[in-house]
Amino acid sequence: MSALLGLICPQCRNRFEASQLQRDCSNCASPLLARYDTAMLANRLDRKALANRPAGLWRWAELLPVGNPAFRFSLGEGDTPLLTLPRLAEEMGMGTVLLKDEGVNPTGTFKARGLATAVSRAAELGIREFVIPTAGNAGAALAAYAARAGLKAHVFMPEDAPQVNQAEVRAAGADLHLVPGLIDQAGKQAAEQAHSKDWFDVSTFKEPYRVEGKKTMGFELVEALGWELPEVIIYPTGGGTGLVGMWKAFTELRELGWINQTRPRFVSVQPVGCAPVVRAMELGTERIAPWEHATTRAHGLRVPKPYADRLILQVLRESGGTAVAVEEQEIQSAQEDLAQREGILTCLEGAATLAGLRKLVRSGWVTGEERVVLFNTGSGLKYLS
Repeated sequence: MSALLGLICPQCRNRFEASQLQRDCSNCASPLLARYDTAMLANRLDRKALANRPAGLWRWAELLPVGNPAFRFSLGEGDTPLLTLPRLAEEMGMGTVLLKDEGVNPTGTFKARGLATAVSRAAELGIREFVIPTAGNAGAALAAYAARAGLKAHVFMPEDAPQVNQAEVRAAGADLHLVPGLIDQAGKQAAEQAHSKDWFDVSTFKEPYRVEGKKTMGFELVEALGWELPEVIIYPTGGGTGLVGMWKAFTELRELGWINQTRPRFVSVQPVGCAPVVRAMELGTERIAPWEHATTRAHGLRVPKPYADRLILQVLRESGGTAVAVEEQEIQSAQEDLAQREGILTCLEGAATLAGLRKLVRSGWVTGEERVVLFNTGSGLKYLS
């Protein structure tokens, strides 16, 4: 059973009932985060037993928000491989460089984790119709999980989004709306429709449970490393759900007594054409300002202003981490090197992490003795023309 206790606003600390449908904190314009009874679980849950459960995201059920197993909708998401990059590590003078490959998830990206939990919990609370703004992949994931649950989905997507994402949405029977502009414009239209037609909006961080699915990447990573943490995690950051989710996962594992207090340094990687997190870190600001005229081929990173900006900056600063911007050509070269030298065809967003690591190695920010984990958030197969 889920050990879900409730929801909390990380800014004002107000608490919200998890038994009712919630979105965000209207007072703070902040995401809500789920709280679990980790004190109870520390005495009842054996981490070794988790490995004997059926593979997948839902083996972490006590630390996920769905109470009724009948609403734990699944397409086989989670338990993705943690791969070594020996040739590229040697080239950079690094001892251990690992890549968590989220491209093997259903619908080909890590978005499957977040939408599996968000759709499942919303369905458990009575929702039957969803809407989402997306750069592409989240819309495909919502369409698939809504179909799995027998529910209806409406997807708002920039009109220049990859054709494969548009085709996925239509194939799963969702209602697709193509919008001029970027994801922020899609978000405005989705919000208007959600309000007027009473659809449940599962925009990034504007409901509490997508982050719960994403945090399982952190659970799996620690388990795969023998319940130890790496020194550095490099993550491609658009909306930042995975970044915040893994930070949350490590907090919960510490509360269970399963890992020590040391946390990895988090690195946010963004393209130079859309780097609002990088700019905020460089300027030392408390909030992230919108990025004007955002442009990049890595569509998942074309997010002018993440809604959870305070949480993203908190993770980077409290972990002693940083943010780095990389050129489009650097991303392209990294994608080619991962495919040709390690046999891993990543998405451009995932390849950006290798480009970021190369910059950090050259600057001396990362040393050869440190274990570094890169996150590939999607399959490169989705972007082959």
